[in-house]
Amino acid sequence: MPEPWEYTLYIPNDPRSVTVSRRTLRLILTMHGLIRLVDVAELLAAELVSNAVRHTDGPAALRVRWSAGVLRIGAWDADPQPPAPVKELRLAEEGRGLVLIRACADLWGWQPLSRDGRRGKYVWCELAAA
Repeated sequence: MPEPWEYTLYIPNDPRSVTVSRRTLRLILTMHGLIRLVDVAELLAAELVSNAVRHTDGPAALRVRWSAGVLRIGAWDADPQPPAPVKELRLAEEGRGLVLIRACADLWGWQPLSRDGRRGKYVWCELAAA
């Protein structure tokens, strides 16, 4: 099993950050021999980063970690408010992200965070390699 690793990509509040994040994630996974996870991981990362950029005015970050056969993808943003509960979301223009994450990921969650003196949250999901 490959050694654990972790990458963090700090991104501005710009819709183009979603594309940059997806392409960066694809490159990371390809270089680590995890090409079989790329398609689903890209979808999940795009939803997480899109939510972070769309719903906040501040910077954000994409974090990707591999450990013990599990890929964790997460997005930090400057809004400390929790994501809307999935049961309240509809498959409409707004709110699709967490529904997709719940459907495609093995596990997901969120936690409040502080970073550089700013409050925010970290929303994450996991994919098992099997």
